[in-house]
Amino acid sequence: MSHTATILLLGSGELGREFTISAKRLGARVIACDAYDDAPAMQVADGREVFSMLDGAALRAAVEKHRPDHIVPEIEAIRTEVLADLEGEGFNVIPSAKAVQLTMNRDAIRDLAAGELGLTTSLYRYAENFEQVCAAAGHTGFPCVIKPVMSSSGKGQSKVDSEAGLEEAWDYACANMRGDRARVIVEQFIDFDYEITLLTVRHANGITFCPPIGHRQERGDYQESWQPAAMSASALADAQAMAAKVVEALKGSGQGWGLFGVEFFVRSGQGGDEVIFSELSPRPHDTGMVTSAGQTLSEFDLHARAIMGLPVPETIDAKPSASAVILADRDSDDFGFSGLDAALGLDPSVDVRVFGKPTTRPYRRMGVALATSDNTDEARRLAGAAADRVLIRYR
Repeated sequence: MSHTATILLLGSGELGREFTISAKRLGARVIACDAYDDAPAMQVADGREVFSMLDGAALRAAVEKHRPDHIVPEIEAIRTEVLADLEGEGFNVIPSAKAVQLTMNRDAIRDLAAGELGLTTSLYRYAENFEQVCAAAGHTGFPCVIKPVMSSSGKGQSKVDSEAGLEEAWDYACANMRGDRARVIVEQFIDFDYEITLLTVRHANGITFCPPIGHRQERGDYQESWQPAAMSASALADAQAMAAKVVEALKGSGQGWGLFGVEFFVRSGQGGDEVIFSELSPRPHDTGMVTSAGQTLSEFDLHARAIMGLPVPETIDAKPSASAVILADRDSDDFGFSGLDAALGLDPSVDVRVFGKPTTRPYRRMGVALATSDNTDEARRLAGAAADRVLIRYR
């Protein structure tokens, strides 16, 4: 059987699962890789490899075995120096080895944004031990936010209101770090009015932006998102200019094609809205799951098109839409779902995606409810109500 492209997917969670479906619709062959078997993307891929993405020898072996046209990271914790070597040997790393290296660690992407590119960010410092944490908090002031330089989905993140909370936050960050770097970023807490994700697609014909996505977090992890987020034309223009600047800087020696999730804080003042760069992921974003409901082409479709050099529209519109997560509350490997009939019966616009993860743990995302409506408030109400009706039954 012939294929348009062979893709080696590094990380096979729910975002990788949706991307695999989008890529296969375009004729691609996808090999899904993760540290555990039967991960969500593996269930729909053409092949699988089970190994730690931090095992450089295993990573190289998988690439040499499958000889992919595109190496597509879905997670942060990857042996990035191996990706840089592979790119130097002619393999196409998405969006580039430079992008994966810099965004794997919050310190590297923050230094690029604030230092080299001059983007507006919060006050911040790094720390590798508790004494440095105390010194960094003295620089940023209270309240501050402490989080690992490498983690995912908000793990290890704390807001600290006074010196008394620093040690607990440091311990929590250390316990939830990914990879092999004991380092945290201590940053000034931004008293923002709202935060957005601006999905930014770099493709063969330029850069395309999706309508901004608003989101709400708990424990540093997204709980619901909605699109389009209401923001002033000037704030949106500022966010787009900053996003374009940073994704252009991340292309490295490659094409730099793909979708980026660029996060911003926005706060209003007498002089107008101030847009503050927060973080960037060089891949589909968890808050962007909402695009599966409101956009004709989801973030996963756009990522696949960009990677494969296929046309991406110059402008993208979104119907008012929302997503709400379905969370587990305990550890289990024997469970099921109920309430789908009640959730899907709420409204014809409601959809539910069950991710297919083989185990649960407290606060783990196991699925998402999606909805569209005439306005984002109603879409949020529907998505939240649908998520509440889907129950995880532990056996």
